[in-house]
Amino acid sequence: MIIGGSASQDLAASVAHELGEELCYVETKKFPDGERYLRINGQVKDETVTVIQSTGYPQDENLMELLFIISNLKDLGAKKVRVVVPYMGYARQEKRFNPGETISAKIVCNLIQTAGADEFITFNIHEACVLDFFDIPARNISAMPDIAEYLDKKFFKKEDIKPLIIAPDKGAYGFAQEISEIIGCDCTYLTKVRLGPDKVETKIVDVRCDSESENTVNIDSVKGMHAIIVDDIIATGGTIVNAINILKQYGASSVDVCCVHPILTNNGATRIYAAGAGKIIGTNSLSSDTSRVSIARSIANALRESN
Repeated sequence: MIIGGSASQDLAASVAHELGEELCYVETKKFPDGERYLRINGQVKDETVTVIQSTGYPQDENLMELLFIISNLKDLGAKKVRVVVPYMGYARQEKRFNPGETISAKIVCNLIQTAGADEFITFNIHEACVLDFFDIPARNISAMPDIAEYLDKKFFKKEDIKPLIIAPDKGAYGFAQEISEIIGCDCTYLTKVRLGPDKVETKIVDVRCDSESENTVNIDSVKGMHAIIVDDIIATGGTIVNAINILKQYGASSVDVCCVHPILTNNGATRIYAAGAGKIIGTNSLSSDTSRVSIARSIANALRESN
């Protein structure tokens, strides 16, 4: 049985179709005082049930709904509850960066586990160490193969183009490598070089997708190329706008943007398009106008493996 929360109902339906499993609907509403009502419209048997619910905006509402669903399933007799959170809210505070801060990622993990989750699956969590807060099996899956397949089938095979995959910073370089190896093209990343106390220059690094190769991608190779910027999360879009400006400066013929989690707050999408991006391509870990890539098959495969 597959159950989709309010934030991920379409994705849950696709996963149920992939697996040939029953899709159970959840009835939810708000009372006038803001409290949430939830009812599972299906018979829960003594079996394994999978809950799919992202906890993006509004984070508190989606998280509370997820906890209600998990606990309710256990009360109704579910033997095992597998929880798939494609995008996990609060996961970027995995430690105290300043004294007195709340480690929100740890609290969220504890809440999910205490509610009755027996297994946890997420996609491209910002810090993998967050999963260490769980005492139950917890997995972090990459959606980069799904993005690479989308780019290859929908984009480049039609136009016979081999792009240059760009990470907006060194931290995202692994994502660029992952996609470039699947598509069979070069990749590189942008790096910030401090020239003085108040002056920072962002440059393109001369690297290749094959890290062991002596060959490099010269920065001149950006000229006339179709550049694809890849990251895990895009929130306000500031980093991406900076990357687009640099690639345009180096002569890229076009720039598209890909990410797993298209949060895109504060007019992030508008700013990215205004900077010159042709397309913004996100997955359906979050519902948005840019959610073009489905991760349903990856979820289905992960669930098959955990049986």
